[in-house]
Amino acid sequence: MKNLITLFFLTLIPLASIGQNQYVINGFVQDAQTGEKLIGAYVFDLLSKQGTTTNAYGCYSMSVSKDSAALQISFIGYTPFLEGLRLNRSKARDLDIQMIPANELLDEVNVVADRAGDVQVRTQMSSITLSMKSVKNLPVLLGETDILKAIQLLPGVQSGTEGTSGFYVRGGGPDQNLILIDGVPVYNVSHLFGFFSVFNADAINNVTLIKGGFPAEYGGRLSSVLDVRMKEGNMKEWHGEGSVGLISSKLTIEGPIISDKTSVLLSGRRTYLDLLAKPFIASQTEGAGAGGYYFYDFNGKVSHKLNRNHHLYFSYYEGLDEAYINTSDSYENNGIIEEAKTNASLNWGNKIATARWNWLINPKLFSNLTAISSRYRFLTDLGLEQSRTELGTTTKESFQLSYLSQIEDVGIKWDFDYRPNPSHTIKFGSGLTRHQFEPGVNSIVANFGGAGTIDTSLGSFPQAAMDYVAYIQDDWKLGDRLRINMGLHLNGFNVGESNYLSLQPRLSARYLLNEKSSIKWSYVEMTQYMHLLANQTIGLPTDLWVPVTENIRPQEAWQTAIGYAYNFGDGWELTLEGYYKDMQNLIEYKDGASFLFGFDDWQEKVTTGRGWAYGTEFLLEKRRGRTTGWLGYTLAKTMRQFDEINFGDPYPYTFDRRHDVSFTMSHKFNEYLSAGMVWVYGTGRATTLATRQYLANPNPDQWWWNPVIEQVGSRNNYREPAYHRLDMSITYTKPKSWGEASWQVGVYNAYNRVNIFYMDFGSDNNNNRVLKGYGLFPIIPSISYAFKF
Repeated sequence: MKNLITLFFLTLIPLASIGQNQYVINGFVQDAQTGEKLIGAYVFDLLSKQGTTTNAYGCYSMSVSKDSAALQISFIGYTPFLEGLRLNRSKARDLDIQMIPANELLDEVNVVADRAGDVQVRTQMSSITLSMKSVKNLPVLLGETDILKAIQLLPGVQSGTEGTSGFYVRGGGPDQNLILIDGVPVYNVSHLFGFFSVFNADAINNVTLIKGGFPAEYGGRLSSVLDVRMKEGNMKEWHGEGSVGLISSKLTIEGPIISDKTSVLLSGRRTYLDLLAKPFIASQTEGAGAGGYYFYDFNGKVSHKLNRNHHLYFSYYEGLDEAYINTSDSYENNGIIEEAKTNASLNWGNKIATARWNWLINPKLFSNLTAISSRYRFLTDLGLEQSRTELGTTTKESFQLSYLSQIEDVGIKWDFDYRPNPSHTIKFGSGLTRHQFEPGVNSIVANFGGAGTIDTSLGSFPQAAMDYVAYIQDDWKLGDRLRINMGLHLNGFNVGESNYLSLQPRLSARYLLNEKSSIKWSYVEMTQYMHLLANQTIGLPTDLWVPVTENIRPQEAWQTAIGYAYNFGDGWELTLEGYYKDMQNLIEYKDGASFLFGFDDWQEKVTTGRGWAYGTEFLLEKRRGRTTGWLGYTLAKTMRQFDEINFGDPYPYTFDRRHDVSFTMSHKFNEYLSAGMVWVYGTGRATTLATRQYLANPNPDQWWWNPVIEQVGSRNNYREPAYHRLDMSITYTKPKSWGEASWQVGVYNAYNRVNIFYMDFGSDNNNNRVLKGYGLFPIIPSISYAFKF
């Protein structure tokens, strides 16, 4: 271990002498109206033909060989910035750039997806960055904008059950996605049993999905990285925006505490299903019962600029779902009064906090020190109280059952960007995280009056783990056509008596065929030290995160991909990628097993195996102009194999879909009116159905005991019907003296397709056994009102 760390730092020593004869330009790229940092803005010198992009904090640094430069800075949605410079070799040139948002109708800059430079130029493959403007233009369920619903429309990404926010990337499971808010992991991203995600679109600045060719800075999951960056808050003036929909409302306020120095952003969202249902429940129970469901989100962020080289940030997120029911009953008979109360609740949520210090150490070296905290908790409570009053004497009994599952992280990491010369962009860093696992604890408190009490806890108790990381990568330009990204990710994990260490290589390459096209290739290895025990009950957030053990080893995967990128011009881009991914040490419940009320022996209920996936992804997108959108297609196959499942034979993964098609389009008719549509098609899910049926007792005289026995063939032996759906929306926006107001009318599942949510065997009118499918969402209209001030 010490030798590896020594080698890691020795590789950095030669870099100090690189680029001594270069002229250096550095600075930050910001929105001129808000001061918001622009992530992925492209900075290009027209004279030397050198280019770079801003990092996740809006900072750039570039070196040129001549004493003059003509910089062109571009970012989709903004007017290009041009600046001529005279340079001094002895002193770096500081140039902070304020970019002006462009008029969409005149400049044709509306964006569907923004990438770091043109798609054919960058080394990174298998990734895409979505703008929040494009996400908000898409029609959505019940009018609630959802990032994850937009992510599900991309090639290589598949949705789970209809309407839910879970997603599956290139054959991986939902636990294999690293989802980050300002660099902090989020362990559960679902609201309303999965129908909405925790992301409030009004508080978000940037969203990037990486499906392969992972940079060395990322680790801990096998299949994808979803990096969500919150807005920093307006440094110039106070503004706000919000919306009122059918089930929820939200409000975001941002502005300067000290102009151009300190800003704050506050954003909240809440549903009001419980408030709408309260009168109905009261009328049905004559006031003796109450129940409901709601969720809320809160995002807060404070940004402070100490000086040009030092910035401080603090961000916080809290979200909670709660479903509850309370009942009471009483009656009197012959002078005896009996009362009974029942209280039941189900709640889950995340709390996330991060503090960051950005330090521009010198014109070539940028650092970011981050402290993180993340907690996900799932809690159920059931309480029963009963009292009996007779002859003035009251006896009481009570019973309380609670179930708690949670995971909590506390950590620190330090990341560096170093750009010694135009040919090298180097990133390195390290981090340490302490995980606290509480997979499941049942607490029972019972009072039986004079008969005694019970107060005990059962289940799996807290377990701590240490997770440490170090990485280095270099994006290296070799000539005008070839660029290679080489990296190493070192990850250790200590839990109990188990100690694991992995060294994961990351390699990507891009070769320019001409100015408009390139071919790309990547190879990565990934290791994951956590497993997810997923309950089979649909919709309940009872999944449990557990660490590796001596018997259950880390999940491992390697993935390779090859791709072709072509830029047609005028905002049109094409990408075509083929991939193969192999996964080891996956876990799955043995047939008939579940963790519910038996989590303490979970290792005995699971089996380990492997999975593999391969496929081809096609994406054609129009990124600029009045009409924008994309056409995506995925042809893929995903398999699983476990020794103790399906007799050890390979079988299709539940979300193995041979074909997936998505088509999205947004059109801006004028400054007032716009419209959007989404059409999706996918091969039906694989599921397991009985192939034969027997009567347990063939003797007709014993009709009172004659259950049906079903014989099941191979795992996932049946395909549900294909899934397809059309969504549409139209938005009318009107300027006001105080800002602007807009109305959006939409329809989900416009042609009322019955997409299968659940299947089982039933009987027809002639009492014949038939297979029946049940849909979840018919055609659903929606309307919402949004405003900005």
